[in-house]
Amino acid sequence: MDLCSFSQIHFNWEFILGALSIIVIDLVLAGDNAVIIAMAVRTLPRRERKRGIFYGAGAAVALRVVFTFFAAQLLQIQFVKFAGGAFIIWIALKLFVKGAPGEEIRKEVQTFWQAVWIIVVADITMSADNILAIAAASKGNLFLLVFGLGLSIPFIVFTSNILSMLMDKYPVIIYIGAAILGRVGGEMIISDPFIVNLFHPSRIVQYGVELFFTVGVIVVGTLQVRMKQETRKKNPQHAFRKQCKSKDDH
Repeated sequence: MDLCSFSQIHFNWEFILGALSIIVIDLVLAGDNAVIIAMAVRTLPRRERKRGIFYGAGAAVALRVVFTFFAAQLLQIQFVKFAGGAFIIWIALKLFVKGAPGEEIRKEVQTFWQAVWIIVVADITMSADNILAIAAASKGNLFLLVFGLGLSIPFIVFTSNILSMLMDKYPVIIYIGAAILGRVGGEMIISDPFIVNLFHPSRIVQYGVELFFTVGVIVVGTLQVRMKQETRKKNPQHAFRKQCKSKDDH
């Protein structure tokens, strides 16, 4: 990419149109990333949530700037998107089980840095397409590129804060969040170059795979929650000690 320097900024209509396009892209693409951030910090105390969101989103966006320069090449490597999709689905299940509504015993509390780690890795895994969209809209303008990536921080932080608070009040949002992440994971898997070259999936098949993982995350996650609840009922003392240990470690 032939990037111009900051001193060569020309505020013409093309520049303004590129900036507006990037703002819209950031608004549209902030949703999926905000969902996983909100779910990752949900088990943290309220006073640490904003700090976790800011640290995680900031570190993730900083890495986005580095990955921008070879994101297109990465997406063409076989199994990269497949592995990324599988990771997102695993994270969706993990976060769903930790924050599932209806648990009789409060979910195990993870540490601040565990939440930040989940945010950074998951955000980078999901953001390759987002990075390419911003890079395309910037048309080689370094200022617009950095502007777009930097602007995504307040959008994601603001949306994540709202979602994390809504999840406390309306736990059903956790189901919606897990389903969204399941769809994202399914889309990454079915669009991996190896899968595309081997099966040439049609649009209907792609939608079917996305629907399968959307529903599958909820079904498998719900079954895992029920199994945990049954285990706790059979051995309540062990569950109580485990919960206390998690709080002490935190």
